[in-house]
Amino acid sequence: MSTVNNGLKLFTATALAISVSACSFLQQQPEVTYEKDKVYKLTVLHTNDHHGRFWQDRKGRWGMAARMTLVNQIREEVKAEGGNVLLLSGGDVNTGVPESDLQEAEPDFLGMNMLGYDAMAIGNHEFDNTRDILMQQKEWAKFPFLSANIIDEATGKPLFNPYTTFEFNGLKVAVMGLTTTDTPDQTSPENVKGLEFKSPVEVASKLVPQLEKKADIIIASTHMGHYTNGDYGVNAPGDVTLARSVDGIDLIVGGHSQDPLFKPDQQNGTYIVQAHEWGKYVGRADFEFLNGDLKLVDYKLIAVNGKKGKPTLAQNEEMVKLLKPYKDKASKLIEIKVGALDERLQGERSEVRFKPTNLAVLLNRAFIEKTGADFSVMNGGGIRASMDEGEITYKDVLTVLPFGNTVTTTEMTGQEVVDYLNVVALKPTNSGAFAHFEGADMTIANGKVSDVKINGEAIDLNKTYKMAILSFSAGGGDKYPNLKVKPGYVDTGFVDADVLREYIENHPQLKAEEFAPEGVVRL
Repeated sequence: MSTVNNGLKLFTATALAISVSACSFLQQQPEVTYEKDKVYKLTVLHTNDHHGRFWQDRKGRWGMAARMTLVNQIREEVKAEGGNVLLLSGGDVNTGVPESDLQEAEPDFLGMNMLGYDAMAIGNHEFDNTRDILMQQKEWAKFPFLSANIIDEATGKPLFNPYTTFEFNGLKVAVMGLTTTDTPDQTSPENVKGLEFKSPVEVASKLVPQLEKKADIIIASTHMGHYTNGDYGVNAPGDVTLARSVDGIDLIVGGHSQDPLFKPDQQNGTYIVQAHEWGKYVGRADFEFLNGDLKLVDYKLIAVNGKKGKPTLAQNEEMVKLLKPYKDKASKLIEIKVGALDERLQGERSEVRFKPTNLAVLLNRAFIEKTGADFSVMNGGGIRASMDEGEITYKDVLTVLPFGNTVTTTEMTGQEVVDYLNVVALKPTNSGAFAHFEGADMTIANGKVSDVKINGEAIDLNKTYKMAILSFSAGGGDKYPNLKVKPGYVDTGFVDADVLREYIENHPQLKAEEFAPEGVVRL
């Protein structure tokens, strides 16, 4: 009898476990609304790191009017084949071109409305402006701003929608947003005050199981960066880490690292895509969904008039009509000649984050001349474009320095200078923190700075020196030491772009060879 009872108990327990397991499995599945044996076609279009490029450049490349021509062509093609289209942004609409910056990116968001964007991830540069401006941009946009991991500390809830959903003839798609946790270190502290940037992996690990109950396809629109093999270095973890850590994400539409991924990176069953920057490309991912299975049929990055020669995409007239008044209004303010240059000054991301450049020397000299500082330090991430040979306009100046930082000075003893350099001079390459110097020579080897000279003379540890640096870095941006708490700190109030403009006007015929970087030896 005892044996029978034990067997009955074992059977009952096993049956109950199976039942619970089955219920748990069923709870994870969305209510099936798609048609059995029907092939659903879904095309995901995407861009990222727009950075104010609503208008084509002087060579006729890019621009939202040409992008709209391309997007409309694809939509018509997909519709004719019985498919559906989602248009997503990986964030960073703000900051980069004066015509946009001076108008708080209003033309960019209105252009995105006309293009028919369905959702956008919040990027770190969305916090370059005050919260009021960000919320005004949210009102301009006719599509949702998404970020599940930006938490309002006052309410404990996400500041923006964590996700949004779409349905195409019974096929349910969820799109969630995630933002890099590096954001507080890459913008003014005041602009992120009262916000917590939680770990995207931690947040997604809880959110994805909820979305699995609501949707057949889960997409993450992120602004976190694509780092090959998950090697994110000094940066916050990016899309590869997310894909490897969280099961159930079908597609990650990324941004932040500004990579042209011509082939999706597949990790843990998740496709990761990114479309470079500035609207140079529109990414196109064509999927087929059949009976619960999602298949990537084709993927490509499509250039938006990026090749040499005559543009292949016409400007959409409706978009031109919308944006031209904004272009004309800003042009009156910025198309003013301030000087000339004989050769290009290097300011590309791939240059200023990896090595000393002549443009960084120019900037530091401008700050020194304005403040009378003994030496100057500039973070590579603050330099946003090169200067080409020929005429220099105020627009060129604002494009190089779009953030509106002020120039600050700090008085430090020689010993304090050495201590400071032993932090900032060791910032690694491939990061916005990479430091450029003028007036300060040194040798950097074995994780230490030595042979420091100020204006060619060996540093005196007891002497007082004045350093110039932008307010972003002085306030602890890029994890630089916070100088605002030091007694010798002064914010001059001089805006960086205006200081550079004044320097160029005082030296109107710039010669690139005069700004060759020297004096810093890296072993």
